Amino acid sequence: MSELDVEPVDEVDEPDERHPTQVDVEAATDLPESIDAPEYVLYGGKGGVGKTTMAAATALSSAAAGTATLVVSTDPAHSLSDTLGTEIPARPTRIREDEPLWAAEIDPEAAMEEGLFGEGGIGVEDGGAPLGGLGDLGEALGEDAVDPLMGGSMPGADEAAAMRQLLEYLDDPRFDRVVIDTAPTGHTLRLLELPEVLDSMVGRLLSMREKFSGMMEGFKGMFGVGGEGEGAPDLDELRDRIERLRAVLQDPSRTDFRVVMVPEEMSVVESERLVRRLDEFSIPVSTVVVNRVMEDLADVADVDPEWVVSPNLADCEFCQRRWDVQQRALRRAGDLFRGHDVKRVPLLADEVRGERALRVVAACLA
Repeated sequence: MSELDVEPVDEVDEPDERHPTQVDVEAATDLPESIDAPEYVLYGGKGGVGKTTMAAATALSSAAAGTATLVVSTDPAHSLSDTLGTEIPARPTRIREDEPLWAAEIDPEAAMEEGLFGEGGIGVEDGGAPLGGLGDLGEALGEDAVDPLMGGSMPGADEAAAMRQLLEYLDDPRFDRVVIDTAPTGHTLRLLELPEVLDSMVGRLLSMREKFSGMMEGFKGMFGVGGEGEGAPDLDELRDRIERLRAVLQDPSRTDFRVVMVPEEMSVVESERLVRRLDEFSIPVSTVVVNRVMEDLADVADVDPEWVVSPNLADCEFCQRRWDVQQRALRRAGDLFRGHDVKRVPLLADEVRGERALRVVAACLA
């Protein structure tokens, strides 16, 4: 059997042991004593597959093992607060007194008020130029000149805000591990493209700095470089920081981008496409998480028996037909993701909210 294979229907347990019931959310499950993950763990995939659940469970387990951990959501439609059962602000805040766990939900609107790249950067407040002075550049050169300068693309608020946070967290001494709950696939790819876009922008600006030095005022404060009264920000320093971020994201000893999917064909196809795009960016994907698999929880993790509740595949026609759909998807995923560490998280009877349920998920990911 491959890592994605599961037992066929005719080998399931007796029906009276497999009727769906409510999961006892009070049942205790120990968190793993350690977590096999690098400094930076990013969970990505299409919307609704369980990225937030995996990120929260990983962060909770990491902190419980004694590692100072930050879990951060870059998804504008945040659900991290609901999953962890506590209010989470836009800046990293410790949310557990007994464990070194911090959390943040990036607020793109607040980031726009600060400027996409930090205080004084590309902002829109007080009638300022929406692109931090690049509008003036467009008026001076014309749109046909600005588009090639920018490489035909400008970073969006959500992605730029997330990228600025990532740059800050690289040097934040409080955190030994950062777990990132990314936005759905399209937003995530734009986020990962951002270093390339900015590097291209900076390269062009460096080549034009002498000719258009008076138009560089709008870049003051970008990523914290440059200062008041200076004729232009230190674009060389900015390029160095972009390169550092790229190097971290591409280093498999420091970063693991984990693709989350559900056992359905469309999810498998989109996940394979995401893995291929990440490979184009040289971003390592060592782990694939298959969520909501209709199998026995006891086959995947050692948890309290009260949690071991499974669909009735012997008597339930609906369950059988859904299981057939999952088996086809699992077989295809097994072919596509050979060589990756494939982790399965069974379908639970209750929605995964709160620490007790996250402990079960963390046991499956261990």
